[in-house]
Amino acid sequence: MRNASMLAAAAAILLLSGCVAPIQQATSQKSVLCGVGEPMVQTTLYFGLNRPVGPVITAVEWQSFVDQQVTPRFKEGLSVFDAKGQWLGNDGKLARENSKALMLIHTPGAESEQNIEALRTHYKQQFVQDSVMRVDTPVCVAF
Repeated sequence: MRNASMLAAAAAILLLSGCVAPIQQATSQKSVLCGVGEPMVQTTLYFGLNRPVGPVITAVEWQSFVDQQVTPRFKEGLSVFDAKGQWLGNDGKLARENSKALMLIHTPGAESEQNIEALRTHYKQQFVQDSVMRVDTPVCVAF
């Protein structure tokens, strides 16, 4: 009986190890094949404009954040959009918030990654935010 249990465990390990490899391979493959343009990454960050306590983040405060934190890190360019966020809160109530969406087109790599995470961290600290949502998408870019 012991040999049967060991054999079953070994078979399970082999089956599970076969399941892990494709997942790792799929997540490590971040570039796309482009017919036109160069493979890059589009990162969109969503910044809520409500504070937990106090007034909303003003247009002047937002622009100061862009000028002081975003532009020095992404001199090549960026786009900012007004957005309206909506989600179901932990209390079961619908929450709505005016937001800003920041779209960055960049080459993948450690420097871009560090700069993006610095923006998220700084914004959360400066404006007492729980989160800054991040969405990354591989794209083809031509100018």
